[in-house]
Amino acid sequence: LEVVDHVGTTMPEHAMEGSWDGAPGGGGVSPSPLVGVVGGLGASSGVGLGPGGVASKLSYDLIMRNLSPHLFAYMGIALCLALSVTGAAWGIFITGSSLLGGGVRAPRIASKNLVSVIFAEASAIYGVIVSIFLAFQVGATHRDATTGLYPAEDMVAGYAIFSAGLTVGLGNLVGGICVGTVGSACALADAQNPALFVKILMVLIFGSAIGLFAVIVGILFVSGKKLGVR
Repeated sequence: LEVVDHVGTTMPEHAMEGSWDGAPGGGGVSPSPLVGVVGGLGASSGVGLGPGGVASKLSYDLIMRNLSPHLFAYMGIALCLALSVTGAAWGIFITGSSLLGGGVRAPRIASKNLVSVIFAEASAIYGVIVSIFLAFQVGATHRDATTGLYPAEDMVAGYAIFSAGLTVGLGNLVGGICVGTVGSACALADAQNPALFVKILMVLIFGSAIGLFAVIVGILFVSGKKLGVR
């Protein structure tokens, strides 16, 4: 028995012995939930199941190249928006509760300390803007009629959009939490000593810049790359 992989080379039977059931020297193939996953992928990618459920023509490279680049692109867009909004909501929750609580004893802090809420909300705004920008980078794409695979340029664009969305989302997540935590301390410190507000405001600005750095790097990731748009 020989198994032909996706690049046309042959794999002798002894090369597969023990690779599925963990026992050296063969001794039979034990069923695995992975076989069902491989079978589902094979229906769309040409990967077949050989005798005993052994996947022929199977490799991680083949599986990854048969996944649609739209999957990576829209996952990146979703992560960008979801993580950014989560960071903003978390930051507003932290600083807002302290601001309202401190405002009971010192009402004067309620107005000027709203700047920390604005900085936290900026994380969500960054995420929305970058998500819209990334969405415009996605277009229709099709498999190559000869190879049955997606064009390499579209795969690269899909990976780039995913990386950009994840970078911006995580940057805004930690930036929003940072601004919320510092803003909470700023409100409580201002209630005790008004002279501390300007000094802590500088910390808020630098904390908010974390999300801006992520936005810049994320845009650089997708610079010159468009999925399916030529």
